[in-house]
Amino acid sequence: MAEPQWLNEEEMRAWQAFVAAGSLVNRRLDQQLKDDVGITHLQYEILVRLAAAENREMRMSGLADALLNTKSGLTYQITQLEKAGLVTRRSCPSDVRAVYAVLTEAGRGMLERAAPGHVALVRKLLIDVLTPRQLATVADGLGEVVQRMQDGEAGTVRQ
Repeated sequence: MAEPQWLNEEEMRAWQAFVAAGSLVNRRLDQQLKDDVGITHLQYEILVRLAAAENREMRMSGLADALLNTKSGLTYQITQLEKAGLVTRRSCPSDVRAVYAVLTEAGRGMLERAAPGHVALVRKLLIDVLTPRQLATVADGLGEVVQRMQDGEAGTVRQ
């Protein structure tokens, strides 16, 4: 087995900053949403995706993929949102295996109440902290990471 290529000081600094920032930002966003409207950050993202979808509904498998979540994890979250009256499920008449999550009017109202505070905190924690150039660099770099992982290239180096 080949010796690993250890991180140098600058690479370690970038990695540790990424891990810490991601954890802290997610924790703060989650807490703000729970305090303000009683939902988690993941539940908020589910409502956002459904609100943006055609007819305010998405197939559960597609929603799980869009959120980079497992189907079982999404099923649990949809159940919680359904109990709160924010989402309903419907089956597909042409494919008995397909289940759709549908945003309710109450879910839309929740999203409208949650969005202003959420966006203000996103700005405070990330957007307004970085210069436009830094923001573009972060978006480009992390976009590349996401693309490679979605393409199944994690662990390989593109030439």
